[in-house]
Amino acid sequence: MRKLDRARVSLFEQGTSVGGNAGSFEVDGHILDYGSHRLHPACDPAVLADIRAMLGDDLLVRPRHGRIRLRGRWIHFPLKPLDLVFRLDPGFAAGTARDVVAKVARGSAAGVTDVDANFATVMRASLGETICRDFYFPYARKIWGAEPETLSAIQAQRRVSASSFGKLARKILSQLPGLKAPMTGKFFYPRGGFGQISRAYADAATKLGADVRLGWRITCLTPPAGPDAPWVIEATHGADKRVERAEFDHVWSTLPVTVLASLMSSGVPDEVPAARARIRYRAMLLVYLELDVDRFTEFDAHYFPGADIAITRLSETKNYAARTEPRGRTMLCAELPCATTDAYWSMDDAALGRLVSEDLTRAGLSLAAPPRTVHVRRLPFAYPIYDTGYEVPFGVLDDWAEGLPRFLSYGRQGLFAHDNTHHALYMAYAAADCLVDGVFDEEKWRKYREVFATHVVED
Repeated sequence: MRKLDRARVSLFEQGTSVGGNAGSFEVDGHILDYGSHRLHPACDPAVLADIRAMLGDDLLVRPRHGRIRLRGRWIHFPLKPLDLVFRLDPGFAAGTARDVVAKVARGSAAGVTDVDANFATVMRASLGETICRDFYFPYARKIWGAEPETLSAIQAQRRVSASSFGKLARKILSQLPGLKAPMTGKFFYPRGGFGQISRAYADAATKLGADVRLGWRITCLTPPAGPDAPWVIEATHGADKRVERAEFDHVWSTLPVTVLASLMSSGVPDEVPAARARIRYRAMLLVYLELDVDRFTEFDAHYFPGADIAITRLSETKNYAARTEPRGRTMLCAELPCATTDAYWSMDDAALGRLVSEDLTRAGLSLAAPPRTVHVRRLPFAYPIYDTGYEVPFGVLDDWAEGLPRFLSYGRQGLFAHDNTHHALYMAYAAADCLVDGVFDEEKWRKYREVFATHVVED
């Protein structure tokens, strides 16, 4: 990590620990993440080198060992050739084969025009009706709470890594012995939970002189009154309600871009609030069930694309780091996408625990006994929703934020981007690379933005 010359850096973090959704927390001896998190081998080499240097032997290399429930059958994930041969539902396999033959017969000329393009048309043209009908479309309805036809084609490009039969075949064949790269089917995971990465960065930054302030919520941003004037930040401490005002030359924000306008004390154009109202984020409920067993299953994650199950994914954090503690107990994390206006969002912990237990029973994963405890975390900003035409209102917000003097909006929430943690870290490194001797290189940042636009979420 590069030390910024003569820079006084302060981090205002609303939570009581660093990392946001990429953090970890502890409950009754369990180290828990905010859902299922992995550090992918696709991580930028410079970023990965820093993480390795900070974590040392605590950065584990772990095998991926998940599964998907597809038409009532469990299929290993990442997909394995033999598993597909012996476990795939025959009707699904036959339908997919017909779709492949039909696509070859149509050739490349049968693409989707820009006028017609949306998530549904792009995915059908790329992967056929069967995979879309039984996997991607029901999963899309659950994750984003919208019909596939109402989602932008960009959602398919940025969120689906195996977006064609060719890419899907390459991913499957890459699991075969002799074709495997060293890190195929593996991931990096910290011994102390995924949040150990964020804590290591915070500790390193503190040693370099950064002022990390936990529990502070930004309540007001006042733009500079002139070329040499400072930004003024007003923040409130959550525990004791202290209010602090501080001045800074530069402000870098990872807040949701829709929140920024509401925090500005002045200078917000009329078109910005209207654009803000047209941008949507999907919320997420994380429901943690504590069980009186050492381990619930051997799998780190289960995926549920089907409409008969409300949750989308179930992870067992203990399996990610091969932990043995706490003995005799494990914790499951069920992910339930929703809107903050849904009935799900207002359910109490006990009701959500019953809902997840019933889902698991329908999936053939019945609990031997009721959960020992249930804990719920509510994330109002989990996934950006790319509605058809979202580019227009987002462009208004993005142009406005980019036009603010000495201000930077970045990260998943700030750039309304689908990404993994390694993508977000790369953005942070790029931002630091653009700040030289107190001057931010706007042209270099624009070039980095072009790179960010090519990022595709790793499954």
